[in-house]
Amino acid sequence: MATIKKLGLGLQQFGGFTPYGNLTTLRAVLLTAADGGAVNADSATPLGVGDVVVLDKLPEGLVLEDAQVIVSTAMTAAVTGSLGFIYADGVDSADVPQDAAYFGAGLALNATGRLRAATAKAPVKLPKPALLVLTIAGAANAKASRLDVIVHGERTGPK
Repeated sequence: MATIKKLGLGLQQFGGFTPYGNLTTLRAVLLTAADGGAVNADSATPLGVGDVVVLDKLPEGLVLEDAQVIVSTAMTAAVTGSLGFIYADGVDSADVPQDAAYFGAGLALNATGRLRAATAKAPVKLPKPALLVLTIAGAANAKASRLDVIVHGERTGPK
């Protein structure tokens, strides 16, 4: 199982925060080529079951509130995915455990539509920088597709 990182992580993020918070929308686009591999990533290998695609950076102190995935060009039949976060340093947190399915699991990436966060998990404040990840499930992707992943949260700064 491979980990594929999109190039240019964090380039579209707002450049700061204030002590009283800042509502932030982060948007990451995942395009795949005709063979199913991620475009503009460190690997062009077609996305397979279990692959983790790092979509963007999530800053320390971000309170995760909501997310949606806009599937404008669907992936191959039977492709599903989980959307969540893992810590950038690879070390879990006892206070806020990383959760690769925080926003949802079994998201149908094989049909066009808007998919909202599908869990009832309480908002969490990230204690350190994290990565927004999409984990591929169901089937390998073998076609061109487009997903826009939008995360809403409040930047509250470090502890």
